[in-house]
Amino acid sequence: MKHVVLIAIAAAALAACSSTPTAPSSTAATQQVNLQFAAEVNGQPFECGKSYAGVGTTKSTVTPSDFRMYVSEVHLLNAQGQAVPLQLQQDGVWQLENLALIDFENGAATCRNGTTGVNTAVRGSVPAGQYTGVRFTLGVPFGRNHGDPTVAPSPLNNTAMFWNWQGGYKFLKFDTTSSGITPEKPAAASAMGPVTRYSVHLGSTLCAGASKTAAPSACQNGNRVTVEFKNFDPTRQTVVADIGRVLARANVDVNAPQTSPGCMSFLKDADCPPVMGALGLVYDGLPATGAQQLFAAR
Repeated sequence: MKHVVLIAIAAAALAACSSTPTAPSSTAATQQVNLQFAAEVNGQPFECGKSYAGVGTTKSTVTPSDFRMYVSEVHLLNAQGQAVPLQLQQDGVWQLENLALIDFENGAATCRNGTTGVNTAVRGSVPAGQYTGVRFTLGVPFGRNHGDPTVAPSPLNNTAMFWNWQGGYKFLKFDTTSSGITPEKPAAASAMGPVTRYSVHLGSTLCAGASKTAAPSACQNGNRVTVEFKNFDPTRQTVVADIGRVLARANVDVNAPQTSPGCMSFLKDADCPPVMGALGLVYDGLPATGAQQLFAAR
């Protein structure tokens, strides 16, 4: 009889356990995101070695040799308007922590000083849900922007995207040559071919540090660009970077005396106001001309 009672008690305990609701999993459901980027020059797909007409105030023809950028702090906007951070895949090549290198050049043709690898997406995950917008930063976060690229993990080990310890990385690197054709001398310039170098290198300036090889405590001009598209479907839309829009008010056939070719973010460069303004940035006391023009949603 004693054994019967014990069996009955055990059965009752087992039934009670089976009826208890299962505790929720500590790992919430997630969904994968591939945020796609594309590069263009005045609406035409970017390609190494290809020439593009009608660029800048002189409607010049340019032949690009580089087009790369760092993006960071990517968030998706949910239906409630909340910004949810995209947890990036740590692939050891293109993505590190919360930043990614977007590389449109392939090392071919005029881009021979580049790399063969191409990366046109930011990959990561977010909690499962409905997302209706995207926000990201053009630039490297301050905490990762100043150091030695020769010992930095990928993609911060790309020395072509680095200035120096104080300035840090080039957030945007676009290099090209122009035909040099102007209304005053179209024939002569055309006969010479692409002769004028023009670059857009965006990065931080006036960064105060103890020495040239010491990380600064702050930069007066961070020059990071926050981009937000409130109506954006990450499952089917693309972020398009069109450098032609940035150069629309720039003269790519000339260069201000005693300055770097094009605009490299440094102050007192007469070539920079139209470029920095089109990036939505204040430059040397001059206000931005409006919202950034580089990125659009498609």
